[in-house]
Amino acid sequence: MGNLLTERLNIIYPILQGGMGNISDPGLAAAVSNVGGLGTIGAGNMPVEEVLTKIKEMMKRTSKPYCVNVPISVHPHTEQLIQELIELKVPVVSLSAGNPAPFVPLLKEHDITVICVSSTVSQAKKAEAAGVDIIVCEGYEAAGINALNESTTMTLIPQVVEKVSVPVVAAGGIANGKGLAAALSLGALGVQMGTRFIATKESPYHDNYKQKIIHATDESTIIVGRRYHRIRRLMKTNYVHKLTELEMKHEKPDLFIEETSEDHHKLGAIVGDLDNGFINGGQIAGLIDDCPTVEELIATMVRDAKQILKFSMEKLM
Repeated sequence: MGNLLTERLNIIYPILQGGMGNISDPGLAAAVSNVGGLGTIGAGNMPVEEVLTKIKEMMKRTSKPYCVNVPISVHPHTEQLIQELIELKVPVVSLSAGNPAPFVPLLKEHDITVICVSSTVSQAKKAEAAGVDIIVCEGYEAAGINALNESTTMTLIPQVVEKVSVPVVAAGGIANGKGLAAALSLGALGVQMGTRFIATKESPYHDNYKQKIIHATDESTIIVGRRYHRIRRLMKTNYVHKLTELEMKHEKPDLFIEETSEDHHKLGAIVGDLDNGFINGGQIAGLIDDCPTVEELIATMVRDAKQILKFSMEKLM
């Protein structure tokens, strides 16, 4: 299932794993890379040394290409981190949550493939002008922090594909072969997934998190933070109910920011304490009902996508 995207990333399948910020795990990321996808370590707002520790562990677990996501405006030491990634010869760097232009030339000077995460046509065009190699377009269906414009993947991807010439990857609302086939049909050359990879055997997240996803319905996620212009899609839990109450009471932004900090994210995702911590979840959670290995998941997705695309062509003939 190769194309220009897989060629540029030197991977077998056009399937990327989302960064997952401070809860990113080198074991899961390596599993994705080892079976032919692109595993990703998310820097979040972790101390530089902690990020480097995860990368070095990743390098022990795989000799395949991998990626590090740097949320530009979120990480407190972006410039230092970029320099460290160059020193480690990280093959692929994904830039998000900020302007990639100041960092792209430096990364490309060191033969690092650069991905940029965008949520609008305008952002995608600016990213291409800055020289990025690949654009990940994330729709509003996605888990975690989302863009304020709220464009869905279905509407965003074809508009971006029409306006840029670099490979486009679809993110948000994708969990199986149907989603992969749909993304390819819209003009994307691959997909990026986060929520789907949570519910896999290699993921280190608490079983409470995995079970919430596996037993989710189409109404199991909720958006919080609109009032504070900090949109985040979460799984509905007791703790998230408290967050919605904060918004309804018009509490100050500082309190909301504290209650949605990475400390509370870790409590939910790693510790499994859903009364005192939150868990991210995309709308596609309602379609996830099992917990396969990463290898089983990717193999099934690719097989099903090929069958769907072939069947679709036959119906048109």
